[in-house]
Amino acid sequence: MAALPTLASRAEAQNYPWCSNFADGAGTNCGWSTQEQCMTTLAGSGGYCSQNNLYKPPGATVPTRRKTAQKHTRNSS
Repeated sequence: MAALPTLASRAEAQNYPWCSNFADGAGTNCGWSTQEQCMTTLAGSGGYCSQNNLYKPPGATVPTRRKTAQKHTRNSS
């Protein structure tokens, strides 16, 4: 239980849209707002940048499904 606040803080700190993936498996840093920031970090060291598939923009909400009204008809037979 004591580790939970630490994990939440780390996840929030990594909530940016771009990740730098360092060469030779040296690690990943998903702390970049732009692709240019990511590429600058990797300059000269190899690796590649990718979009963070876990990124959630501030204020993002999960779309909700709307209930659709169903029409009930009666058979007049």
